[in-house]
Amino acid sequence: MKAGGVGVTQRRAPSGQGPARRPGTGSRTRQTNPVSRTRQSQTVSRTRQRPALSRRTVNVNRGETKRTTAPRPRALTGRATVLIVVFVALALAYTYPLRVYLAQKSQIAQLEADQAAQRKAIDAKTIDLQKWKDPEYLRAQARQQLFYVDPGDTPLTVIPPDPADKSAKPTAPAPDRWYETLWSSVEAADAEQPK
Repeated sequence: MKAGGVGVTQRRAPSGQGPARRPGTGSRTRQTNPVSRTRQSQTVSRTRQRPALSRRTVNVNRGETKRTTAPRPRALTGRATVLIVVFVALALAYTYPLRVYLAQKSQIAQLEADQAAQRKAIDAKTIDLQKWKDPEYLRAQARQQLFYVDPGDTPLTVIPPDPADKSAKPTAPAPDRWYETLWSSVEAADAEQPK
């Protein structure tokens, strides 16, 4: 920016955030008054005319000057923070419907599996029903389950042995208790006579 034919560079604020602003001026307002521009250029030219020693302090005691570093700007700006908050709100808003959708999908899969199992059971029952309509199968089941016989046949029934009739087998003697075994060994050792 050139004002009054003199090249002017804007000073940066110590924080490194941009050009320094004078108090009382808005950050977005632009001065269009030509008189104020000339005053600014006169102020800038006065500061340039000062000797360098009066503007800067020189540290004579030390041989080196101390360097200062400007603080780093913040990592997150206001827009980034708002964007992150919006994304988090959207994620939270979509979690419940997504959970309901996944629960319904698994419930549908379970119901379809149950329906397929019921169809298999229905098919098996249909086959059994077709068997019962056959007269030969009906006669075989009557003989097997109800012990029916055709006229003229002699029925034979095999009676299995009674499980309570196992007294013929000898029972083994019950083992001695440990303390009885110990006491009998003590008695046997006491009965021995030393020679």
